[in-house]
Amino acid sequence: MSDPLPALRLLVGSTAAWLVGGAPRDRSLGRATADFDVAIDGDPKPLARALAREADGHPFRLSDGFGVWRVVAHDHTWQLDLIPLAGETIEHDLAQRDFTINAIAEPLAGGVPMDPFGGLEDLRARRLRMVSAEAFERDPLRVMRLARIACELGFSVDPETARVARAYAPGLARVAPERVFYELMRIIRCDRAPEGVALLDLGGAIDVVLPELAQLRGVEQNRFHHLDVYGHTLAVLEAAIELERDPGAALGEHANAVRTALAQPFAHELSRGDALRFGALFHDIAKPQTRGVTDRGRVTFIGHDVAGADIAEGALRRLRASERLIEHVGALARNHLRLGFLVHSMPLSRRQIYRYLLDTNPVQIDVTVLSVADRLATRGDNADAAIALHLELARQLLGEALAWEDRPPRPPVGGNELVRALGGLPGPEIGRLLAELQEASFAGEVNGPDEALALARELHAGSG
Repeated sequence: MSDPLPALRLLVGSTAAWLVGGAPRDRSLGRATADFDVAIDGDPKPLARALAREADGHPFRLSDGFGVWRVVAHDHTWQLDLIPLAGETIEHDLAQRDFTINAIAEPLAGGVPMDPFGGLEDLRARRLRMVSAEAFERDPLRVMRLARIACELGFSVDPETARVARAYAPGLARVAPERVFYELMRIIRCDRAPEGVALLDLGGAIDVVLPELAQLRGVEQNRFHHLDVYGHTLAVLEAAIELERDPGAALGEHANAVRTALAQPFAHELSRGDALRFGALFHDIAKPQTRGVTDRGRVTFIGHDVAGADIAEGALRRLRASERLIEHVGALARNHLRLGFLVHSMPLSRRQIYRYLLDTNPVQIDVTVLSVADRLATRGDNADAAIALHLELARQLLGEALAWEDRPPRPPVGGNELVRALGGLPGPEIGRLLAELQEASFAGEVNGPDEALALARELHAGSG
């Protein structure tokens, strides 16, 4: 069963019920939906259990304190929330909703939709407008929802609604971090994410929920940049999204493999490409703290990569992001400059390539793509020549990184073979020798176990 509504219509009987929230909105826009909210005048528990039996789903009560019951399809193709009316009537319920396009109610038994606040007209105008100012007072998270829905649907924001949202943005400090992160995640996942972040900024939300990002505004860079750090960050985010969508022009022969890698599930509702977008958002986050000016007037940001990893991890931990995302974004920030530094050493030796891959492990592919987005978004002096060199090296290293991820390098001999050949060795020495042999093998300097053991003897003797 792909749509639970026909079964629910048969089960409600004389109970008044209305399809509300995002489903009527999306259906009016011609968008597919598998997430349904149904407001009912009564106890949702027996209806949830009956629907679960009829539709082969799983019912459970949500822990939100409002008596909501959710039914999820056994194959997770849809979910339906049964929600007691918020108020005595459906009109009272709709009056407490956030935006007019979400305050439309379709009677489940059929009939004309209830639209007391002009939501259908706002849908036609592709406009987001509040039901009332009290919507933001009741739940300041709606300030972020305003930016997220506008971003997802490509809607404009009514000026008065934007003004009121900004006035209530400080209330976001009282909202649970998990709820804030969920809205931020939805924005970052959207292909209009830079617009969504800009809307958060205009709405005053960035200063409250991500002050680290707000501090990037107005931080001027050197002559190789054409934007301040804040503008550059949004440009890198946009470039990262474009690389996901169409990597061919920048990444050449590795485009399809990179697209496949970035589409892989990452954690929770994020793909690997979504995690890369978070990396773009945080890659220069420490530039305000590390900005300096040399005696000759050149602007520098020495150490912003390492400091940025700590700041990014701290911000995401405060927002209750997953540990995997925290570590991933920290690694991207910490390593995002490495490829750019190597451009000056082209052509690279096999050992230089190995060191890059080892030092950036396990984000070799991701950080290489991030470095490309960073480079493409840097359009100051000498940009075209610098971009061409960077892309040449990035393509080479992406091929190596993809091969590494598919089949990580291994030492040509094992620890037991070393012990048999060299006698008793302490554990740290075995580890050192294996690491040296793995690098030498990657570089093509040893072929086969005999040459590897000969090199191991030489290295071990030299360490004494």
